[in-house]
Amino acid sequence: MKTIKITMLALTLALMSFTVAPTKTDAVKTETGTSPVSWKTEQIDLGEIPQNKPKTIEFEFKNTGKAAVIITNVKASCGCTATDYTKTPIQPGETAKIAATYNAAAKGPFTKTVTVTTNAEEASKVLSFKGTVI
Repeated sequence: MKTIKITMLALTLALMSFTVAPTKTDAVKTETGTSPVSWKTEQIDLGEIPQNKPKTIEFEFKNTGKAAVIITNVKASCGCTATDYTKTPIQPGETAKIAATYNAAAKGPFTKTVTVTTNAEEASKVLSFKGTVI
C-alpha cells in the first residue's frame, strides 16, 4: 500500500512538471474596426404593412475599400423571405443593394434577418427588418 502511495505521488509530481510550449500559428493581418463594406443601415423598421402584399426591403452598402467586394452568399432567416443581390463584383467607391422580399401572410408583429457573406469580411453581416402585418 505504501508503494502505491509513493508511486502515485511520483506520478503526480512528474505530470505537474510538464509544460506546454506555445505552438506557432500563422498570423492573419486584419484591420480591426475598419470594414471595406459600409452599410447605409443594418436595421429597418417597416411599421405597419398590409397582409397578403409582399414587401421588398433594400439594404444599401458602399465599398469603401481598395479592392472589389464580392457577395458570396445571402440567406434569409425563413422561407417567407426571398432575397436578391448584386452578383457582379462591387468596385471601390461603388454602391450595391441587397433586396429582401417578405411575404406578409400572417398578421401580427415580425422580425426577420438576412445574413450576408462577402469576400471582404471574415464574419457574416446580419441585417434585420421588423414591422407589424395588419
